[in-house]
Amino acid sequence: MPDTNPLLASAHPGFNDIHPPLTSSEAIAEATRCLYCFDAPCTRACPTHIDIPRFIRQIMHRDPVGAAKTILDSNIFGGSCARVCPTEVLCEGACVDNTMLKAPVQIGRLQRFACDTAHDISFEFYQPGPDTGRRVAIVGAGPAGLTCAHELRKRGHAVTMFDAAKHPGGLNTHGIAPYKLSTQFALSETDRILQLGIDLRLKQAIDGKKLAKLLGDFDAVFLAIGLGRTAPLGIPGENLKGFIESLEFIYRAHTEPMKKLRVGNRVVVIGGGNTAIDVARTARHLGAEEVTIAYRRDAASMSAFQHEQEGALAEGVKIEFLAAPTRILGKSGRVSGVRFARVKMQGKGRKATLKPVRGSDFDVPADTVIRALGQEPLLDIAKALPKLKFTPKGRIIADADTHATSVSGLYAGGDCRHGAGEEVVNAVQDGKQAAAGINTALSR
Repeated sequence: MPDTNPLLASAHPGFNDIHPPLTSSEAIAEATRCLYCFDAPCTRACPTHIDIPRFIRQIMHRDPVGAAKTILDSNIFGGSCARVCPTEVLCEGACVDNTMLKAPVQIGRLQRFACDTAHDISFEFYQPGPDTGRRVAIVGAGPAGLTCAHELRKRGHAVTMFDAAKHPGGLNTHGIAPYKLSTQFALSETDRILQLGIDLRLKQAIDGKKLAKLLGDFDAVFLAIGLGRTAPLGIPGENLKGFIESLEFIYRAHTEPMKKLRVGNRVVVIGGGNTAIDVARTARHLGAEEVTIAYRRDAASMSAFQHEQEGALAEGVKIEFLAAPTRILGKSGRVSGVRFARVKMQGKGRKATLKPVRGSDFDVPADTVIRALGQEPLLDIAKALPKLKFTPKGRIIADADTHATSVSGLYAGGDCRHGAGEEVVNAVQDGKQAAAGINTALSR
């Protein structure tokens, strides 16, 4: 990407990698631990089905570029996924060495080593296919949309992408904690996909009316719009200065110079998912001395991965369970804390009803309060496309294999189909499957 891109100023020296990259000798040594299982459980556990034993063997034989090709053939965002995938519960969680040697092969770090090696020498593996004369519009330039575009260009279809943001990449660019994925890497990985000749149109918000027009102008349309704003709490004080949503906070962490990011000494994060953990750990990296995550249910109901919770606790983050916010406290128009009520769960898990405990109110002082709840679906498109079917929760219904929706020529994937909580690797797989479905339809 051009050096003038303001997002490239996000190389904050305080945001160190959670897992530093492996050296060549370390990678080869780690690769020798792989048992190269037949019908490897690690490959089956990967949503994009990367041939993990093959690329590890290529690393062991000192062919990291070949290993990168193996990875990228299945997952064009292999470099990003190596950094942000929850490998602990996917490929590494399925590794046979978990039971035999009590520690899995570090698949994520090996994947990063291979992808970074090819990336650093600007090795290009892919070219556009012969022109088919078919045109596809993609709405949303995140991992699902970009993967679909990449696959379609390899097959020779012309692709035009529309995105409402100023920069491509979706949450990869500005919605993942910067200690996991830097903006520079996200943009450079995106740029390699765009080099296949994709017509990218930024600052182009597509509503229902425009979507209907795209369906008439193009042979197919892939909808990968993601989700909307973080859901509000619906309690007094949300208008106070210093009360922000999680995606805004992460975006600022990517785009603002570190010296300008002021979160204060005390930060309260409201939510219990992986985003809440990302926000809390980012606040700690920015210098907050006291960071508290408040979750209204018990520890067993918390949706954040266990390894993410443990990482936050190791960095000094405190987690308050069974705490429901009732008011954002303020002084002179600015946040000063949060009032909570203790609750009891009637039932188990996330379906349990919550009952406030009388007289249990308590206050947590805060300079900054961040809401990290689920994102709301973008439903305005339904108004112009009455035949488009949704689930009761506002997710677009699409075929599991082809990703075709109830509207002819319209396909959907990513968060707008699955809802919040999906990983980058799942979005990539959606993009691959949608491209295959579109290609089959256009080839008839």
